[in-house]
Amino acid sequence: MFSILKIFKKKKIVPHIRLSGVIGSVGKFKQGLDFVGQQEIIKKAFSVKKAQAIAVSINSPGGSPVQSHLIYSYIRKQAKKNKKKVLVFAEDVAASGGYLIACAGDEIYANSSSIVGSIGVIYSSFGLQELIKKAGIQRRIYTAGKNKSTLDPFVEEKQEDIERLKKIQLELHSDFIKVVEESRSTKLKKDKNSDLFTGEFWSGSKAKELGLIDGIGNADEILKEKFGEDVIIKRFEKPKSWLNKKLSGAHDSQIENLLNLLEEKSIWQRYGF
Repeated sequence: MFSILKIFKKKKIVPHIRLSGVIGSVGKFKQGLDFVGQQEIIKKAFSVKKAQAIAVSINSPGGSPVQSHLIYSYIRKQAKKNKKKVLVFAEDVAASGGYLIACAGDEIYANSSSIVGSIGVIYSSFGLQELIKKAGIQRRIYTAGKNKSTLDPFVEEKQEDIERLKKIQLELHSDFIKVVEESRSTKLKKDKNSDLFTGEFWSGSKAKELGLIDGIGNADEILKEKFGEDVIIKRFEKPKSWLNKKLSGAHDSQIENLLNLLEEKSIWQRYGF
């Protein structure tokens, strides 16, 4: 009995966090990835005693830059506090905010066909002013503050609004680049591709050439390779409650649900999914 317990205690444990979906409050039930929803899961994974490292799988086309940065920062904070190495694994997509979170890893891996990168900032909307004209609808806006109705989709765009938005995007882009450069440090091969920070994205194989990731492989095979075939991979993922989804969407209008669904699909389809 003593020998069996001794053998079991010697087995290596690696907590495995899985982060999947569009980042932010998007989608039909607004159940995207956000910091508040993932904080406890991340904290629990890092609290596992004698963990050899922390594994994080990411399958996300991006979304909110703020929520991406909050999740990234929290993972790094927990890694430093608990003195744990973080291994990140990109699945179908780790792009935009998804790649920003991936930068929390000391090492990043991906499948050769994964979509990786898209280090940039995007804003998209609709111009519906002609549509409401045809329907005989007048748009009435009353504000305190001349810029309160910036980029309203039902009125003509103003050049000053566009310039203001672009300035903010450049600031966010600069923050994103800083995270990537600090995380990947000397691993980045900037000389091999001048489009590294233009919002371009690549396959996992090309991403490895550019230094955006460290290797090719999935979580199970890499973890077994590093920690042995008998490594215990302890899964951590936020449970998806059907009841919560029904309740959270119960009071949403049909139009709001449709717009949220279109927004989520458009973010995934940007990368062919």
